Amino acid sequence: MTRYALKLAACCLGGLFALAAPYAQLQAEVRVANPDDNFTLREAMIPMRDGQKLHTLILIPKGAKQPLPMLLKRTPYGAASSLSVKHRTSMHAVLDKSVAELDGYIFVFQDIRGRNGSGGEFVLQRPPKGEFNQTNTDETTDAWDTVDWLVKNVPNNNGRVGMFGTSYDGWTTLMALLDPHPALKAAIPVNPAVDFWMGDDWFHNGAFRPAYAFEYVHALQSDSNSWTPFAFDHYDTYVWWLNAGSPDQIGQRYLDPKKHLYWWQLTQHPTYDAYWQASALDPLLKKSRAALVPTMHVHGWFDQEDIYGAPAAYSAMEARDTGNDRNYFVAGPWHHGQSWGTGDHLGAMVWDEDTAKRWREDMLAPFLGQYLRDGAPHKVAPVEVFNTGTHRWEKFTAWPLPPATQARSLYLQPGHSVSWQAPSAPKGAGDSYVSDPAKPVPYQQRPIRRIYDDPVGYPAWRTWLVADQRFVDGRPDVLTYVSEPLQQSVTVRGKVTAKLFAQTTGTDADWVVKLIDVYPDQDASQYDMSGYQFMISGNILRARFREGFTEARPVAANRPLEYSFELPQVNHTFKPGHRLMVQVQSSWFPLYDRNPQKFLPSIMAVQPGDYQAATQTIHTSKDYPSHVELSVAAQ
Repeated sequence: MTRYALKLAACCLGGLFALAAPYAQLQAEVRVANPDDNFTLREAMIPMRDGQKLHTLILIPKGAKQPLPMLLKRTPYGAASSLSVKHRTSMHAVLDKSVAELDGYIFVFQDIRGRNGSGGEFVLQRPPKGEFNQTNTDETTDAWDTVDWLVKNVPNNNGRVGMFGTSYDGWTTLMALLDPHPALKAAIPVNPAVDFWMGDDWFHNGAFRPAYAFEYVHALQSDSNSWTPFAFDHYDTYVWWLNAGSPDQIGQRYLDPKKHLYWWQLTQHPTYDAYWQASALDPLLKKSRAALVPTMHVHGWFDQEDIYGAPAAYSAMEARDTGNDRNYFVAGPWHHGQSWGTGDHLGAMVWDEDTAKRWREDMLAPFLGQYLRDGAPHKVAPVEVFNTGTHRWEKFTAWPLPPATQARSLYLQPGHSVSWQAPSAPKGAGDSYVSDPAKPVPYQQRPIRRIYDDPVGYPAWRTWLVADQRFVDGRPDVLTYVSEPLQQSVTVRGKVTAKLFAQTTGTDADWVVKLIDVYPDQDASQYDMSGYQFMISGNILRARFREGFTEARPVAANRPLEYSFELPQVNHTFKPGHRLMVQVQSSWFPLYDRNPQKFLPSIMAVQPGDYQAATQTIHTSKDYPSHVELSVAAQ
């Protein structure tokens, strides 16, 4: 957005803004009013407790016969970006399509501190008040002050506010729940970031995600009033990242330490130290003594950005939901944010309906209607999750361990097979491969395009989690273990845990484990999907954190060690004729940085000469039974 100039006059606004005392004069109109508009748009500078004022857009339907509830989104991405086709007379046309289907609400969009029209300093993912934020404000207090002002100053509101948002905006929604204003009656955090180190945006189990973090930090922190993508000189960013140097060197060359401060926060905190622990929302939500606001946690099974957040937030708040009637979990077959768009397919995966529309119509609208408008009691189950194998929604009372499931282990076997039986092979059985940092395994098929501002769109970033894994199957540095075709269906729900017994000739390593549904070699029902390797879940562990995430330690070379880590949760049925597959590898580049495979105090400062090839061995013996733990539904 361009900066506002102080030049408004009531005569040029045609009645669009009511410039009474609560609505300060702003610098430029977001939209020119039309007498035929069926809504009024107001701009406000809402005061916070420390005197800073936050730019806010308020859209009020005309002709409402009774007071209306408000839906609030707090965002760093520009409040005005929530307005789609601005020059239309219908509020539904002006609103972004993500919320245009909801009727009978006052919509409020606010720029958080330091962004676009709001005052104050922008701090990317501002920590809660405490050791790393010693001011008297954070996103919790700003949300409280905003809600308080809205219910007191917006005409014809019914005193009830719901907060919603995706990703960063989902995080601000959860922050508001740490100390919710009494008027906050419902919350819809969608794909929220919850723990940035453990499994959301920037790290997964200690493995750094530089490709995503670098593009994001550059885009968001280069200019407080705009989104500024980085100018790559390579179409295939795999090549660019292979030559870019360490995270420290990348920062020194391309990022301004005054503007792009967050990059240095990332690189200076490579372990799960006090900085990350203080910002992790799940423990804060769990121990909060605040009244539990009815909350619908919305998750995408294939969220390429924040796949940890929604399940973690739901689990944290579930202990406080003694009646199992205020904390809800919904998971659909979506990439990050897809629940607001069209959900009939994701990449090559075609579902049997528009799953996103189903969520908005059958779950979201009734949920908000009950808590914000005294509507009929909604019929949303405590858990509503889409089965990515049967393509059907399923209802449960609990998650991630719904009723009628049992823990089972899928063992890696000699001969590159998997089965439910523990291996009987003697000690020493296993499979080896050479992991060479000079030739890392790509996380998606090349060319690997930029994440933001891709000239041909960015479907690859949105769909890589469901991409056909045959593009790496057969590489000498990827181990593949596969079952015989199933005689009957197998349904797995909830947590997935990898337990590898592995050894390396180095003193550090990365372990990537993927759980895959292999379609029949000739699938008569969908021929073009024959042999497709559909990744159901996958994650990474940096070996230096085998003994704990707060301190990095070298691993003993040439010794079998146990590595246990969580993969993203699932709800999937492997159909008869399909096969279960597990793949293991030691790089996922350039989404995750290359491990030098020798221990360094910080990989952030790795030098070109530090990288070394290493021989990795995955054990498949009776003594060292590598396996994947699953919760399997009873037949």
